Amino acid sequence: MGFITSLLKFIIGLIALVSLTVGITWFAASFADGPWALIPGGAFSTGEVIDAEPDWNFVKDRQEVEFELVATGRSRTTWIMVADGRIFIPSGYMNSTLGKLWKQWPIAAEADGRAILRIDGKLYHRNLVRIHEDPALPDVLSETRRKYLDQSDIPEPLAEVHSGNLWVFEMVRP
Repeated sequence: MGFITSLLKFIIGLIALVSLTVGITWFAASFADGPWALIPGGAFSTGEVIDAEPDWNFVKDRQEVEFELVATGRSRTTWIMVADGRIFIPSGYMNSTLGKLWKQWPIAAEADGRAILRIDGKLYHRNLVRIHEDPALPDVLSETRRKYLDQSDIPEPLAEVHSGNLWVFEMVRP
């Protein structure tokens, strides 16, 4: 009985330590200049503002970029797709329990889409606009599959958009 009690105390202590460490890390990241990998970060404090519209093909094969929602002052790392010279950011699993808990940024972006995209230390002011129907949407979804997913991962990507499980935002100039 003493061994089991000691083991339980150790496990509870370990869980408390891990939880505290994660909490402190998450809190500290909220003050950081951008995200820490998968952990959302604070507002961008560095970077060169670019006013000219670039040829977005330079991010066509880039896996991830950083963006900040201006209204929340929070930044994150995300996927990016280029289709028809336009840029798009997806957010999947929106209908899942985990998605509803974890994915708060798309809801905030739909309410106030002001955003800053940071790539290679350059800042591009944009607005995130959720698209439901758009001629470029099939190309965006095809690009998502090409870059990130096994072709069998999403059997019918347009159905995912129409069901609300996959949200797609275009990043447009303000």
